Amino acid sequence: MTQGGNMRVDFPGLTEERLPSGNKRWRVRVEGARARKITLPFGPEHPDFDSHYRAARAGERLSVPQDTGPDRGTLGWLATAYLKHLGAMVEAKDASSLTLKERVSLTTFLLGQQSEQPKSRGKEYRGLPAVMPAAELHALKDRMAATPGKARNVWKLLIALYDFGVDRGYCSINPARAVPRPTYRSAGGATPWTVEDLDAYRERHPPGTMAHLALTLFMFTACRIGDAYRLGRQHETRHAGQLWLDWQPAKKGSRRVTIPVLAPLGRAIRAQTIVGPTYLLTEAGKPFASPEALRNWFKKRCREAGLEDRSSHGIRKAAGHILALNGATQYEIMSVHGHANASTSQVYTESVERMRLGEMAASRLAAMDW
Repeated sequence: MTQGGNMRVDFPGLTEERLPSGNKRWRVRVEGARARKITLPFGPEHPDFDSHYRAARAGERLSVPQDTGPDRGTLGWLATAYLKHLGAMVEAKDASSLTLKERVSLTTFLLGQQSEQPKSRGKEYRGLPAVMPAAELHALKDRMAATPGKARNVWKLLIALYDFGVDRGYCSINPARAVPRPTYRSAGGATPWTVEDLDAYRERHPPGTMAHLALTLFMFTACRIGDAYRLGRQHETRHAGQLWLDWQPAKKGSRRVTIPVLAPLGRAIRAQTIVGPTYLLTEAGKPFASPEALRNWFKKRCREAGLEDRSSHGIRKAAGHILALNGATQYEIMSVHGHANASTSQVYTESVERMRLGEMAASRLAAMDW
C-alpha cells in the first residue's frame, strides 16, 4: 500500500520513503507489530538486501557490512576478495607465489568475458552477480574449447573462488562444482624435443655458453623452469664421492628430487667463467628475477637456433621419453621428475611399451608371402 510519499513495492511490509532532503530510505514493518518499523541501510538493488529484509520482518536489525559499495555481490567483488585472501596465504607461506601470479592473470581474463545470457548479453562478468548460472558456465567452456589447458586452469580458479565464497557466506553454492569440468582432450601440450632439435640447438649454442648450460641443465635434471632459475651450488651434495643435486620442486605436491650430476652437466657447469648464486645467469651475471624471465630468455635462444615452437617443458617431456626408451620404470622416472603419482610418469613408459608391442606385432607380418 502507498502512504503519503511512499510507493508500493514487491516485499510485504516494505516501503520506500522520500525524505525532505530529497534522499530516500527503506523501512520494513515488523511482522505482527504494525506500529514498529526498522530502517534498512540500502534498497532491494543491493546484494545483501534479502537477508536484511527478512531479519527486519522478524524484528531484528542486522549490522551493516563494512563494504556496502555498489559492486558488492558481483563476480568482480568476489574475485577481488579471493585474490586478497590468496595473497595473504602467500605471505604466510601457505600458497605459492606462482599460483597467485597465474590466478591474477586468469582472473583478468575471466572478468573480461562477456555474458551470453538474454538478460545480461554483452555485459562483462565483473559486473554480474557473483554466482554464475549453469548456462553461462557451459557457454564459457564452449568458448575455451580451443585452449583446453587454459580452460582447465580457469575451472580450477572458479572452484577455488567459489569455495572461498561459500566458506565466508558470500554465496550459498559453488556453481563450478555443479557443472562438469572441461573434458575435451588437449593437443598434447609442449612439443617434445627430437634428437635433431637438440643437435640444432647445440650447434647454435656451443659448450661454454650460458645457453648451452641451460639446455644441459634442463636435459640432465628434467627440472621445471620454476626450479631451473633457482638451482645452484647450494643444491649440490655428495654421495659416495659423487656430486649430486638435491632440491624440493616449487610445484605444490611434488616430491623431493635427488639425482647424480652426470658428466655432460658437470662439464657444462665447470665451463662457465662467471660463477653466481645460481647456475643460470643473465648477460649481466645476475640470477634471473623469475621463472618468466628465464622462460623469455630461453625462448629467444631457441629462436636463434631456428626452433620457433620449442620450450623448456618440451625438453622435460623428451627426457622422460628417452628415460623410458632406455628401460627406466615408472618409478625411476617419478624420482627424476618429482612426480607424486605413478600415473603421471606412466605416459612415458606406456608410449614406449606400445612402440615395442607394435614392433613385435609388425614382425609377425614380416614372414607373410605377399
